[in-house]
Amino acid sequence: MRLLFGGILLAGGLALAQGGLTIDDLSKRTYGAGQIAIERVMARNPDFTRYLIHYPSDGLKVYGFMNVPTGKGPYPVVLVLHGYVNPATYRTLAYTTRYADAIARMGYVVIHPNYRGHPPSEGRPEGPFRVNYAIDVLNLAAIVREQSGKGTLAKADGSRMGLWGHSMGGGIALRVAVVDPKIRAVVLYGAMSGDEAKNASQIYYVYSDRTRGLAELNAPDERIKAISPIYHLQNARAAFSVHHGTADEQVPYAWSVELCQKLKALSKSAECFSYRGARHTFPSGSRADAIFLAEVQDFLARTLKGADSR
Repeated sequence: MRLLFGGILLAGGLALAQGGLTIDDLSKRTYGAGQIAIERVMARNPDFTRYLIHYPSDGLKVYGFMNVPTGKGPYPVVLVLHGYVNPATYRTLAYTTRYADAIARMGYVVIHPNYRGHPPSEGRPEGPFRVNYAIDVLNLAAIVREQSGKGTLAKADGSRMGLWGHSMGGGIALRVAVVDPKIRAVVLYGAMSGDEAKNASQIYYVYSDRTRGLAELNAPDERIKAISPIYHLQNARAAFSVHHGTADEQVPYAWSVELCQKLKALSKSAECFSYRGARHTFPSGSRADAIFLAEVQDFLARTLKGADSR
């Protein structure tokens, strides 16, 4: 298994007493209300067309890109969630673009959101426990379901939706999966822990040299459990495919082992892969990367395409 934690840094002074952070809070919210709009074509190739898109989330205009396969469709939808990139230097075609492109070539409409505060998306990037980023994804998922089969999403089948998340994006994907029972498949690649106490410790002591994340680190245990997805895995209905390198220098490999054990103890559908000697992000063209992409293709075909994938 290969886990990546993208060095998420949060201001130590953030107030954690505000409402809306718990899994229960998120589950009671309403999402959607709006449309995905295309701003322009970014690229065309024989396999897919890439569009710059935006959609509304909590009153903010959130940008991203969408890869639409060249064929007739309808195609299942995969939301590709990037890990931590400094918002000040973030660009829409982030390091995860190559994964979004690979998945589009497998026969999926792929949407890669920027999250709020990541240019050109509106809003501030800060937010305790990365909950605001999960809200952006939950709004996106709801809009895709509402809009699929028509207009901009004419080739998309929003009833067959999966998540792919790397590092911070993996942590976001796990939160979304325990809130949204309609998510059918989740790929976690070097994902953050579902236990926010572990994440807070890593942020404070490892990534920021004790300059950020203190408020999260000091949150009461009861609060942490209400916010952390790992204590709410029973809510998820998705199948999981978890990947982590044993030599990951960013996120402890043991975090994915723990998640897999908990998923299987709950009789959830979970397949777990370890990549011996692999680090945080697999180099393009490496053996680990090739195996990872092949496993992702097989998993998505089984969970999102079913009989029509054969």
